[in-house]
This record gives sequence, structure tokens and C-alpha cells, in this order.
Amino acid sequence: MATVDWTADANEALTLSLVRAEEDKQVLGGEETYEEFHPTFTYPIYGEDEKIYGYQDLVIDLRFASGSLAQYLSVRYAQKLDASTTVDNVEGILKEFIPPDYDTDEAAFLTRVQEDAASFKPVGSVVHTYTRPAPSTSGSSSATREVVEYEVYHATWNDPGFREYHRRMQIFILLYIEAGSYISEDDDAWQFFVLYEKRKRQNGTKTYHFIGYSSVYKFYCFPEKHRLRLSQFIIVPPYQHQGHGSELYKTIYNYALLTPLISELTVEDPAEAFEDLRDRNDLRMLLANENFMKEGFGNEAVSHGGGKVRKRKTRARANPMGAPSGTVKGTKKMGPPIDKAWSETFRTQLKMAGRQWQRLMEMLILMHLDSADIQAARAYRLQVKERLYRFNFEILAQLEKEERLEKLEETFQSLREDYLRILEMIK
Repeated sequence: MATVDWTADANEALTLSLVRAEEDKQVLGGEETYEEFHPTFTYPIYGEDEKIYGYQDLVIDLRFASGSLAQYLSVRYAQKLDASTTVDNVEGILKEFIPPDYDTDEAAFLTRVQEDAASFKPVGSVVHTYTRPAPSTSGSSSATREVVEYEVYHATWNDPGFREYHRRMQIFILLYIEAGSYISEDDDAWQFFVLYEKRKRQNGTKTYHFIGYSSVYKFYCFPEKHRLRLSQFIIVPPYQHQGHGSELYKTIYNYALLTPLISELTVEDPAEAFEDLRDRNDLRMLLANENFMKEGFGNEAVSHGGGKVRKRKTRARANPMGAPSGTVKGTKKMGPPIDKAWSETFRTQLKMAGRQWQRLMEMLILMHLDSADIQAARAYRLQVKERLYRFNFEILAQLEKEERLEKLEETFQSLREDYLRILEMIK
């Protein structure tokens, strides 16, 4: 007789949905779906192994009203082991991480979705808006498609109702950010940027739908300014890979840039996917900065294509770097080597963190490096290795000289390959 497995994968068992009112569903495109997606992590809730014991065919149905994020929780299963201390209390564990006012009656929740859709308005103040063509519905043409609006709101604990709203949305941090955790409501240094879709119904009424948010923390920066640290950043899965993360990041960056008392925007321990997003947007911003590009690479480096260098014909030798062909030799402020005083002036003006700025400078130099200029290639390699040596000094200082040089070269080549990967994304 086959042994029955009473263990469930918590990531597969937990199903999440952003539920819209019926009138809002009527205007959705054929490919749009915001229900029944799964978390990436559940270990903060159900333990390191992300396993739940004592059930067969377990389904944990956690739904949110798409705008207000009012919650509904239902636990279903085909069979449960007889009462035992080893059987996990699925709802009892999860309810510790969500507000206590969640619904367990489906009909009551759906009524609440309808009511909240009509009445919900985001908390805080609008700091950025953008639009996208609505996904096509059956029978619609590109000429008749509606435009969907998106709005980013800035909020703090002092905005009435935001604490309660934050308690509903913060669970996404645990479910999608590795090592994510809840933050203290007693700390007034926190600020938030929340992104919503603003969708028009057939009768012209517009309703709001949650997309994601970021929390940032304000630190004192001598002598009289503050440093803003981006701490948490989440776009829920149904909205990912559509450019919404870039819009949210650019909103935060521009907020820091335009706020006189903020000296710098930093990022706390970024995940690889976020680091790529940050790099792409920072690079595009710099390429579009006409003064920076002219001073860094010369007038020929600025074009209507957003700062791309125009190519010229050259009888070039083989590229010793494997870098993209470019045209600008190391004679401007970007070198190589870079003019450090000039670079620091721009970094301060653009309020970027030191290490991120150095990486961006290295990527831009690589992007524009003349493949025929061996001297510039060598200067670039030394510039990057100098930074890598300082950044990894404690480890490298323990190695013998030959091994240290070998390790630096290996790290440089790996970094260059990663830079080329990122540069390919912005072409």
C-alpha cells in the first residue's frame, strides 16, 4: 500500500488574488489576469523548509480587494490528519501576519470588493503620473483602445489611514523579497511611494488598483541634510515585466533629486533583479543628460538617440577588451582615466551613492571606448582594478602578489562581462 504524503509545499498551497469589482473586470483585456498567483517565499511565515504538515490537496486562498487591499482568507483541503500536535495550524499561523479584520465569508468579501472599488482613494499626495495604452479587448482596435492612467503617491505615517493601509500591503514584502521583514510603525523616518493603476469603467468612473510600493528611510547627513535609503521595493507579479518598476524607481530618484534637503539616494542590499533595473534607469538618465555627455565625451557624444556616440570609420586593430566598438578616445573628462574631481561634482549634483556612481562611470566608459585605442583600454582596466582592489582590500591583502593579481584580473573580466550584459539592455 502506497504511503500517503501529508506534506504540502507552502509556496504552491498559498494562492494570492487581487480581486476587482465586476464593473472593473468588464474593461480588462483578454490577456489580463490578476488572480491566482503564488508567492516566491513563505519561510517567514511557515518556516525555513516552506512545508506545511497534516493536509492533502491544501489550498490557502488569500484574496485582496484590488484597491483597498481588504483581505479574505480561506483554507481548504481534501483531507486532514486527526487532531495532533504535529498538524500545522495553517490559518492560525498566517493570521499573525495580516490585520485581524479579514473576511472568512466569501459573499461578504465580494460585497466589500464592490463597495471599496467605488469608494477607495489612495492615501497621500500624487508625485508622478504616466499612461499606457489599455490591453486590447475582444473586438477593439488600436484606434479605439482606451488609455490607462498610473499614479504614484507619496505617503508617511502622518497621513490619515496610511498605517492601516500599510498593514494590508506589507505582507507582499515577506512573500517576494528574500530576507524581507516588517518595519516599525514607531519610526517617523519612514516614507512610502505607492503605485496604482487608475482604470476607467464603461460608465466613465475611474477606480484604483494596487500595483506595488517602495519604502524609503531618511538618515541624517552632516551637516544639515538627509540621505534617503531605498529599503523595500515590490511590484506584484501580475504587473511585473511591464516597466512599472522603472516608473516607480524613477519617481523615487526624481523626488530625491528635487528635494533640496536630500543629499543622496542609496539602496539597501539590492537584489540582482533590482540592481539591473536601477542600472538601466541610471544609465539612460545619464545618456540623456546633455551637459554630462558633452563634458564627459565631447559634443559628438550627444545625439537625438539619447546620448549615443555616433560611429566613425576607423582602421581598427582587434579589440583587446571585447568591448563594443565606439569612437571616443580617452581625451575628455571621462578619460580613461576619469577626471575624479569632475566626476565627484556631477555625482554630488545628481545625488548618487559613491559605489553606484563608480559602476555607472565604468559602464559608460566601456560603452564608448575606442576599440583601436590600446592605451585607453589599459587605462580603463587599471581604473576599474583600482576600485576593485580598494573595495575588496581585506580579502586581497591576505593573498600573495601573484595570486592577488590573478584574482583581480578574474574579477575584472567577470565584471566587464556583466557590464556588457547590462549595456545590451539599454540599446
